[in-house]
Amino acid sequence: MDPLSDVFSLLKVKSVLSARFEAADPWALRFSAYRHVKFVGIIKGNRWVWIEGVTAPVKMKEGDFCLLTDGSPYCFASDPGVEPQDGEKVFAHDLGADGIVRYGRGERRTISVGGMFEFNGDKSGLLLNLLPPLVHVCADSPEARSLGTTLELIRAETESVRPGKAAMAGSLANIVLVNILRAHLAASPRSSGWLGALLDPRIGAALRMVHEDIAHRWKVDELASKVGMSRTAFIERFKALVGLPPMEYLISWRMTIAKDALRTDNQNLATIAASVGYASETTFSSTFKKMFGQSPSRYRAETKHMG
Repeated sequence: MDPLSDVFSLLKVKSVLSARFEAADPWALRFSAYRHVKFVGIIKGNRWVWIEGVTAPVKMKEGDFCLLTDGSPYCFASDPGVEPQDGEKVFAHDLGADGIVRYGRGERRTISVGGMFEFNGDKSGLLLNLLPPLVHVCADSPEARSLGTTLELIRAETESVRPGKAAMAGSLANIVLVNILRAHLAASPRSSGWLGALLDPRIGAALRMVHEDIAHRWKVDELASKVGMSRTAFIERFKALVGLPPMEYLISWRMTIAKDALRTDNQNLATIAASVGYASETTFSSTFKKMFGQSPSRYRAETKHMG
């Protein structure tokens, strides 16, 4: 798999599409702290969004999407000057049987839909640490074409209750997350970590090779040669973009995969070690203990006991 798909697989993403929201001006809602990631897409009208104490108000237009990633309280409003009401209470009180929250009197000038993504807790940093608190994707940006198509599907899906709604909603939310990340990458090519490095023609190619065959006995010289760089230039550019030298990144990713396998699979240690590129179970165990502070067998025993 490619690096982003790899991370999604390890994060065990659980996607939820929340209620459709229709509001008459003026209005403002404040939502408390949350875990992981939330998104909102604007079906009709405009609105402002800001994260308390973190970002200034940002105006969102029809077709825009935003991603909220840092868990801080946040606000949505028809105007930043309107006094915010408790968003959770409004949604609970005004939620109709058809899954639509209708708020305020008069013409509903704003229609939006949101959702949230829950990740495997101990690996969420693989993605969240590389994203700004607020990602705003404008409808008129070249990267937003796929999001526009998805928003139309979400609009149709949230107009009424239909069979299979939950399954459809989760799938659409996943599509939204991937496309927001793609748009963010395209608009912010200097993003830190492997997320930004994916766009670099040579380092991105090296990352894809590593992820496609993690069990291969990769050497720095081999990777550098395959992407047409000298050893020194490759190491320097890889570290500058990813934040780690090539072999440190490779080892870190191998151990991350092994940790997940120890928790979820019943394969023996030798098999897991071989699957991530270690012919020696002893070397694998030593590397794992150095990174996580305990042996693979102890980690497996503790996670099985906790489960």
